[in-house]
Amino acid sequence: MAAKKILMICGDYCEDYETMVPFQALLAVGHTVHAVCPDKKAGDHIKTAIHDFEGAQTYSEKPGHNFVLNASFSDIKAESYDALLLPGGRGPEYLRTYPAVVAMVKHFFSSNKPVAAICHAAQLLAGADVLEGRTCSAYPACRTEVERAGGTYADIAIDAAHTEGNLVSAPAWPAHPAWIAQFLALLGTRITH
Repeated sequence: MAAKKILMICGDYCEDYETMVPFQALLAVGHTVHAVCPDKKAGDHIKTAIHDFEGAQTYSEKPGHNFVLNASFSDIKAESYDALLLPGGRGPEYLRTYPAVVAMVKHFFSSNKPVAAICHAAQLLAGADVLEGRTCSAYPACRTEVERAGGTYADIAIDAAHTEGNLVSAPAWPAHPAWIAQFLALLGTRITH
């Protein structure tokens, strides 16, 4: 397996598990992951939020960990990365207001590079106008954004993932095993036992 260079765009109050787990898992199998946030540099941190499913009509939210960024947003050139990782949570709702972030997301789709998006990351994909004619999973509350952006919402189990072309998407962190496995397949990563 050739190690890949992966860009992870995140922001304050991205979901804790959806930030920490894929970042660590991809590093563990030998990939390079650069975690960045607009207006922040390497060594800065973002605040994360833990979203849990506790029987209410929607998820609950609690403070998560501080996640340390390992690259500076201002230094990033999307062209130098092999793939894009987008965690969910509340970060994507405002990350889509940054023209530089939108341009980066568009680059990965126009270049047909692998993209992994989970939960509310669909808001960023919709804001970047890359869902037209695509099927995308997301947190169920984001169904409207997927459909209004011209996409088809993949209504799958909370622990499932969906791959279509260069995009692997999932509804929320319970899908990590399926979502990360499908992303690794897009990256050409082979793990043998």
